[in-house]
Amino acid sequence: MDKAVAEFLRSLDRSLFLEGPTKRFADYDGPLPIGFNQTISQPSLVAYMTDALDLNKTHKVLEIGTGSGYQTAFLAHFAKEVITIERIKELSVTAQERLNDLGYQNITYIIGDGTKGWAELGPYDRIMVTAAPAEIPPLLIEQLRVGGKMVIPYGERIYQQLVLVEKTADHSISRTKLLDVAFVPLISG
Repeated sequence: MDKAVAEFLRSLDRSLFLEGPTKRFADYDGPLPIGFNQTISQPSLVAYMTDALDLNKTHKVLEIGTGSGYQTAFLAHFAKEVITIERIKELSVTAQERLNDLGYQNITYIIGDGTKGWAELGPYDRIMVTAAPAEIPPLLIEQLRVGGKMVIPYGERIYQQLVLVEKTADHSISRTKLLDVAFVPLISG
């Protein structure tokens, strides 16, 4: 793992992204509930996924699934600009408050259907998906810039894999399996 990502993982207080009784488990390296049948991912996986994107300060990133805003903080720290989509308004509003309090000003928040991406602000250098569709949405691949990378979990609920998708100069797509994972489903609408 990149040293800067590892240092940021150690420095970011996960408890800031949790509420109520789950706050006391902030140091636990596993997923935790955040309400609305959603979870905050385990810290080591968030760092791993961030590292896999190979971010730099020139990148425009699309994030599908704002959730608590924990993964969003990683993206905003390492990228130039983050556009993050969350279908649950309450989660989006709370994440925005948290990230504003932490001083992030390079994030655009959208409440909507992440399966469709957000073509209006694309194409994107990087795409991070934090919920699992059964198949990789074609619209997300379309919105990925040539030379871009996307990290996405996909598959059925009982078997999902995290993959790195890369778009090459001839617009072909390569997929590299990274890990077997378990994520909440990516829901359209």
